[in-house]
Amino acid sequence: MGRFSKGRSFCLVVTFLAFGTIPKTTKGVSSETLPDSQPSVPGTLPHFLQEPEDAYIIKSNPIKLHCRAAPALQIFFKCNGEWVHQNQHMSQEYMDATGLKVREVMINVSRQQVEDFHGPEDYWCLCVAWSHLGTSKSRKATVRIAYLRKNFEQDPQGKEVPIKGMIVLHCRPPEGVPAAEVEWLKNEEPVVSLSDDNIDTRADHNLIINQARLSDSGNYTCLASNIVAKRRSTTATVVVYVNGGWSLWTEWSPCNVPCGRGVQKRSRTCTNPAPLNGGSFCEGMSMQKITCSALCPVDGGWEEWSEWTACGAECERQRRRECNAPPPKHGGRVCEGALQDTENCTGELCTQNRKLIYDVKPQSMDSTSDVALYSGLAAGIIAMAVLIVAVMLYRKNQSEYGVDVIDSSTLTGGFQSFSFKAARQGNPLLISSSMAPDLSVGRAYSSPICFQDSMDKELISESSLFDPLPDIKVKVPSSFMVSLGVADRAEYHAKAVPETLPRGLCHGNYSITENHEKSLLTTNLLNKPSKAPVKAFGVFGHAGGRLAVPNTGVSLLVPHGAINEDTTWEMYMLINQDDCSAQTNEGCEILLSPAVTYGPPGLDLSCPVAMTIAHCAEANAENWSIRLKRLTCEKKWEDVMSVEDETTSCYCLMDSHSCHLLLDRPGCYALVGEPFTEGAVKRLKLAVFGSTGANSMDYSLRVYCVDDTPNAFQRVVAMEKGKGGQLLEEQKTLLFKANTSSLQVSIQDIPQFLWNIKPFTTCQEFSFSQVWCSNQKPLHCAFCLERYSPATTQLSCKISVRQVKGHEQILQIFTSIAERQKESVPSVTQMDCSVTSLYGPKAFKIPLSIRQRICATFDTANAKGKDWQLLAQKLHIERNLSYFAKQQSPSAVILNLWEARHQDNGDLDSLASALEEIGKVHSKSPANGNSTDEASSDFT
Repeated sequence: MGRFSKGRSFCLVVTFLAFGTIPKTTKGVSSETLPDSQPSVPGTLPHFLQEPEDAYIIKSNPIKLHCRAAPALQIFFKCNGEWVHQNQHMSQEYMDATGLKVREVMINVSRQQVEDFHGPEDYWCLCVAWSHLGTSKSRKATVRIAYLRKNFEQDPQGKEVPIKGMIVLHCRPPEGVPAAEVEWLKNEEPVVSLSDDNIDTRADHNLIINQARLSDSGNYTCLASNIVAKRRSTTATVVVYVNGGWSLWTEWSPCNVPCGRGVQKRSRTCTNPAPLNGGSFCEGMSMQKITCSALCPVDGGWEEWSEWTACGAECERQRRRECNAPPPKHGGRVCEGALQDTENCTGELCTQNRKLIYDVKPQSMDSTSDVALYSGLAAGIIAMAVLIVAVMLYRKNQSEYGVDVIDSSTLTGGFQSFSFKAARQGNPLLISSSMAPDLSVGRAYSSPICFQDSMDKELISESSLFDPLPDIKVKVPSSFMVSLGVADRAEYHAKAVPETLPRGLCHGNYSITENHEKSLLTTNLLNKPSKAPVKAFGVFGHAGGRLAVPNTGVSLLVPHGAINEDTTWEMYMLINQDDCSAQTNEGCEILLSPAVTYGPPGLDLSCPVAMTIAHCAEANAENWSIRLKRLTCEKKWEDVMSVEDETTSCYCLMDSHSCHLLLDRPGCYALVGEPFTEGAVKRLKLAVFGSTGANSMDYSLRVYCVDDTPNAFQRVVAMEKGKGGQLLEEQKTLLFKANTSSLQVSIQDIPQFLWNIKPFTTCQEFSFSQVWCSNQKPLHCAFCLERYSPATTQLSCKISVRQVKGHEQILQIFTSIAERQKESVPSVTQMDCSVTSLYGPKAFKIPLSIRQRICATFDTANAKGKDWQLLAQKLHIERNLSYFAKQQSPSAVILNLWEARHQDNGDLDSLASALEEIGKVHSKSPANGNSTDEASSDFT
């Protein structure tokens, strides 16, 4: 009975399992109807063909858990220790090829179910399968809600590393489930570390480049991703830079002169390697110069003739000489002429048989000699009569001009040397704008540094500024007037004017001597006395500004931020009108610009100022050695730099007519030049003025030759202002060479039937040293004309100014001579330009906001090489870049230099074009190109 009950009981369980009639509870399947185990019997337990796998819920989408077992009569899921309700199961069954019953079950798990579970571990599920022999359990499958936070725990940082240095970029991805995978991008392309042994991507997500190469420069991004989203880190710019290195020196160049003292050069370039991607520029000199002495050719010279030999049997005697005084050397020419001389030693009395003839001469020879004697006497008497008549006619002609004394110089060209005692002269800078000019003085100088703001002008009495030039009279019978400065009276001196360059131009095989100048017209320098300096001043603060001396080509740019906030400085500029030549001239140096001082001493600035000075040199490195000098406290001039030097103390940029200096030390500065060859050229400004004399029938033409700088020409303007002169022709430029040749001024094409000019005065001459070493002081000569009739009111002629073996300029004159011209207002004027200072933003061409954006863009190097060096290159500033590399903001100093160079025209097109060109070159780099494109678009 017991065995039956037991067997019956077993049969009931089998029935329940076979037909699936499992008792239910309100929460699902009863644990009593689904025991965890059955008695062990021979056979096969269910084994799982598919177990549930870990899953992640993405957003609000439910996940599906699958379970498949065989042989299986039933399968149920249990989640977090509780049976899943039967209604939530989706099942199917089928027979496999062996006849076993296979059952597959699937359930859905929602986001809400997972969020509502608050257990000690993650939400989990497993499945239980039943067969006739027992039960089997699957693995636990966890269900989690997937997410990925936005912010990286650590972003990679940009780096600048030298070539072959190590690069380590750190990246800690955002927190997420499942954990994010990290991938590195370089310029938006994946970094493949497997194919490159130099790159290592560690498990801690760092990117390591063992030895940096130029190709490793770029924009690196850490990319984190999981099944939910992708996150990008900030871009880290890696710049692999190369510091510049000098190449080997080139060989020394040949001496640049065929003989005498010259210069040899050698150079090296910063290309071994060239600086790249912001690498430091080479330090030191890129060029070296040494003096050289080439042996000059020596032409041979004859010795004295030897004594005649005794008269030989052939009635001849000989003498010899040798070419040894000196002998030809170094390619010099040999002596020209005969080495031996032969002559008849018997007075040509040898017969054909070489016997002497002692016979008495025939009577016919006496008669022939008498005829020759009488003919000679007659010719002498006729020549004497002609000479006496010529002298009388000449004296009569001279008496018509009222000449009392005839000087011997009138027979040799009328040239004579004089000097006159100079008197005080006032400030020569300002000329009243109310005067109506015949020709505007501003035509040649378009007021390059002239602020046109409306400001109150200081009223200055003209009588206190200008003293008239008196007529200078000499007793020598020449109608031209020789002037030296402004004098109250003319005073004759016996001594000659001192030479400006006594030692001559001492390069090459040519030199200047005083002997050549004795016969030339010594046309003296104007304004020889010491002059009051020309000044400009202003008070500047943090906003900076610009200071200029009007109409002189001299200005000073004080950059924005150069002066500390809450600080002001009263700054000034002045042009020294004293004669600086004696102090600056060393050897063959000449003054090429005015001496300019800026201050005050002790000025404290955070960045250099930009000073612009006009110069008169046709700058050429092969022909000139141009240097910047500074006046010391001991009143001595010291070298600051050569314009070709590579130095970090200051910067010098030579334009065709101006020199732009970046200075951080107040003081007095000047440009001096030393010619290397005869090809060195300085520019002269030529102008002709005219005015009537004390006698209304007289008219004076004054020709000026001055160094081609605005300041030098303003001194001429001031002189002619007091003289009442009229500018008769537009100023012209003459290129004056260092070939030791003099300058000739001649008047031509004068209407002889209307105008009279004294003889021997139509051509006058300046010696080479006077012109070459004029040192910013004007030279002039005068032609005095006389009308035959008061009815003559027109003067037409031309004046030729030419350098012997050089260039020539023609000044064409056509003017009216009015009777009341002496009473009219003077005609010399200039542009009304008396504003000397501008403050704050209106002093600069580049707006401050754009300037700041440009500096922010180019001061930081990047992988595309778009840094301040590229900006300098596009603005044609390609020399001495090491100076800018030492500055706190190289781009700001470059823009200051651009401001100084373009203060005349105020044209921003060149800067906008440079920025636009840089933007086009780098337009493929979106991370780097935006700021440049925006800055350039603001100009347009």
